[in-house]
Order: sequence, then C-alpha cells, then structure tokens
Amino acid sequence: MGRNFIVSVILAIILCATIFVTQGEAQLHKQLTIPGFFSPGSPVDLIKCWSSLFSVEGCVLEISRSIFSGKFENVEAACCKAFSTLDANCWPHMFPLNPFFPPLLKENCAGIPNFSAHS
Repeated sequence: MGRNFIVSVILAIILCATIFVTQGEAQLHKQLTIPGFFSPGSPVDLIKCWSSLFSVEGCVLEISRSIFSGKFENVEAACCKAFSTLDANCWPHMFPLNPFFPPLLKENCAGIPNFSAHS
C-alpha cells in the first residue's frame, strides 16, 4: 500500500472520531439548547469548520501530513489562507488530540513568502 493511502485512512479515522466525539458532546448538552438552534461545537459547526479546508484541493492531505510528520513544508499558501479563515473556536473540535497543532501551523503559514492572512 502506498503512503498516501495510509495517510488517507488515518485521516478518515481521525475525522470520524472527531465527528463522533462532537456528536456525543452535542447529546450531553442537548437539554441546554433551544430546539431549532445549533449550539457551538455541534456537528453542523464542525462540518462548517472543515468545509473551508476541503474547498482547497489537497489542503486536508497537506494538513494531515503535517500532523503526522511534524513538518510543515508541504502546506502551501492557498491551504494556509483557508486555514487562516477558520474561527479559533473550530480548532479544539477539529484537532482534539493535538491542541498545539493549530498555533504551530498558523505560525508556519505566517512565514510563507507571499502569504497574508488578511489577503
């Protein structure tokens, strides 16, 4: 099996685990929410968080490689721009097993030539 396949399988497992954990949290807080409204951290919010990364071709794969390797050289400016648009409240739900990853990626993105988080 190829390395890309293994990385894709691991990423799929992490995404599924993240969604199930978030759904479990939503069930625990269900009585605290008003019916018809989504509370922060609900599965709908998580999908919205990930959608901006999926909108850039290869971005999720670039980020997953960075998570597992600890190296950021494969994360390109377009992916950094998509990542920079994420609400910081998304990070704990998207990366529950590695809370240090988002700030590290953000710092790395700031060092990419021709990248501006506000462009």
